[in-house]
Amino acid sequence: MDIFLLTDIIGIIAFSLSGFLVGVRNRLDLLGIVIAASLTALGGGILRDALLHRTPFAFSEYYPATTLIIVILIAFAFQSLRSDKIEHKWLFVVSDTVGLVAFSITGALLAINAEYNVFGVIILSFLTAVGGGVTRDIMINKVPAVLVSDFYGSIALIVALMLTALNFLNLMTDLAIMIVAFLTVLLRLVAYKQQWHLPKMGE
Repeated sequence: MDIFLLTDIIGIIAFSLSGFLVGVRNRLDLLGIVIAASLTALGGGILRDALLHRTPFAFSEYYPATTLIIVILIAFAFQSLRSDKIEHKWLFVVSDTVGLVAFSITGALLAINAEYNVFGVIILSFLTAVGGGVTRDIMINKVPAVLVSDFYGSIALIVALMLTALNFLNLMTDLAIMIVAFLTVLLRLVAYKQQWHLPKMGE
């Protein structure tokens, strides 16, 4: 299995779970929870492929929908996940972080393969990572997490810059990509734990 497919599947699993948890937290009905999970897991990738003028992966491959359905069914089997504070639990934070990093990597890799400049790599990485979550949050009438959450969108930016640097230095290997993934997941979790965030107007 190549590194792109691996990160794509990891991203779908992680974002399917985080989308499910957001749906439960906002007391959506069964269909609403499925839609929230689907948008979170597949929305960013569909947007990414549209910008690359490719048939969206969710429409041309079986693994995205299959992975999504399996995760949702397993999540539904564990109804104990319900909690008014579920979005602050580590299960949500970890799954959302892993999905964020995994999709940042897939977006950046495709942009680099398409020979985009550094700005294009950053934009595609960012949109792949946050596009689904933003769409989900808008649908449930919530301010998108990327606009207010600590070090959320910044992680996609860091991933894009690190991969661009590796490609420029001819150091782009599967091991290097995994190291980037590990470091950025760790950074996001530390930022959450320490409540780091970018400066806000009025502070």
